Amino acid sequence: MSTSTQTDLTGRARDILGVSRLTNRALTGWLHGLPGVDQVGCEARAAGLRTRSIKADSKRWAIDLAISMIDLTTLEGADTVGKVRGLCTRALVPDPSDLTTPRPAAVCVYGDMVATAKETLGDSGIRVAAVATAFPSGRASLKVKLADTREAVAAGADEIDMVIDRGAFLAGDYLTVFDQIVAVKGACERPDGTSARLKVIMETGELVTYDNVRRASWLSMLAGGDFIKTSTGKISPAATLPVTLIMLEAVRDWRDVYGEMIGVKPAGGIRTSKDAISFLVSVNEVAGEDWLDNQWFRFGASSLLNDLILQRQRMTLGVYSGADYIADDAPSAY
Repeated sequence: MSTSTQTDLTGRARDILGVSRLTNRALTGWLHGLPGVDQVGCEARAAGLRTRSIKADSKRWAIDLAISMIDLTTLEGADTVGKVRGLCTRALVPDPSDLTTPRPAAVCVYGDMVATAKETLGDSGIRVAAVATAFPSGRASLKVKLADTREAVAAGADEIDMVIDRGAFLAGDYLTVFDQIVAVKGACERPDGTSARLKVIMETGELVTYDNVRRASWLSMLAGGDFIKTSTGKISPAATLPVTLIMLEAVRDWRDVYGEMIGVKPAGGIRTSKDAISFLVSVNEVAGEDWLDNQWFRFGASSLLNDLILQRQRMTLGVYSGADYIADDAPSAY
């Protein structure tokens, strides 16, 4: 890994915490000094945001924005080259009946499928995101996690979605989690001096409490994550609106205090246009308009695109065309 990255991020963390040496005790004091989350208040606010309605013109804009924010994802053990090519083809032409339809932000795959995705997407501008660090469990040595990351970056991944060690986090070993994020951040660097963007998956469904979600968010940002991400999509609950509100508050407050903008990615369980619009309303209300951009907010999803396109077609044609008229993510031609 890059020694300079480790030095810079560790030095920054010492400055933020106001300590001469970064220790688990110092991290524990800092993280547990964050304000506690009002569970009732958080869930009530989320419920209220879900009831918000928007006018037709705004809804069309929101649907297009949501499409442009999708990380179109396939993360199955049975993934094949053909399936990944089909998914990339879908990303390139989301709706063959309407070529004005926006393209998703990225295609997200396992590391061994990065080269296939890069070749298929070409110079379209659609990014390739790769899950790494022994996704989804994260149960591997740091050496293995770094090798996993470097291979994906070498294959051309534009973004890396890593998982934190939830066992270490829940045991209160925050320094191990910090050090591993910093190390993976270093492994995202390329020889030309550029770097893949790092999304830190906290697997919020395993963190038990909202306070832990807030602590994991701040720890991930402190260690250099470019995005904080809810979930792997492999366990339930995945991306809930209350959890996402906590993360949006975290990135908003982080920028207010430290001047650095961090992205947010809810992933797993977001399947309908209504859900997506609720999340976009929450982004605007909690973090602010600056996050209404696919550089700073993403949906990790596999089926959301279909519903967004159905809603888009209904607004254009005045009728639902039906799911049978929406392209399959993996055309049989592949």
